[in-house]
Amino acid sequence: MTAESIFLVDRAAMDYENRMDQKTGANGWRGSPEAWLTAAYDVLLESGVDSVRILLMAKRLNLSRTSFYWFFKDREELLVGLLRLWRDKNTGNFIRQTNSYAETLVEGLLNVSDCWFDTTVFDSQFEFAVRSWALQSPEVQAEVQTADELRLAALSDLFRRFGYSEISAGVRARTVYLTQIGYISMQTSEELELRLARMSTYIEVFSGHAPQQREMNRFLARHRA
Repeated sequence: MTAESIFLVDRAAMDYENRMDQKTGANGWRGSPEAWLTAAYDVLLESGVDSVRILLMAKRLNLSRTSFYWFFKDREELLVGLLRLWRDKNTGNFIRQTNSYAETLVEGLLNVSDCWFDTTVFDSQFEFAVRSWALQSPEVQAEVQTADELRLAALSDLFRRFGYSEISAGVRARTVYLTQIGYISMQTSEELELRLARMSTYIEVFSGHAPQQREMNRFLARHRA
């Protein structure tokens, strides 16, 4: 690209930014923290963290770039918000599922397995995006490691509540958790019915107990609907 071409591209970008900076959207709307976070989330999942840029999100929202600064100090604050969203949803819900009422270990593990089938409980695409982000950020890698430790501790507690020793609970928890993180990291894709059909065997492998039909029926009813 010639120096003149570079100048023209830069000038066009500046002209676009100047036009956008004069806009606040319909009825003077400047967006909201949630709108900017949603735009950042969408871009993160589609293109990775390097593409989470203020101008790109402003273009998506049809807002000025300066509108962003009504809600966030800078891009870094937005990224912190994204990590908080991931932590609250995925780690928070995962731990809640391990603590959900269960009469048996099998029922407890099926509660946890809801995470892998219900995106309102656990967002696997978000998980993959954050783990990919962690590969280029030591700070995010530390966040992911902390999340892994918290989730594994909660899962180990579930096994201990049903009488497993410290070592057995820890190993079984790792077996459950690392299996699913492997699914996410490898972006494994399976038909829903096939995966549901395998759940009974997975639970038996993880717990050492075959699920009762009534336990599976409740689980299947939640996810086939």
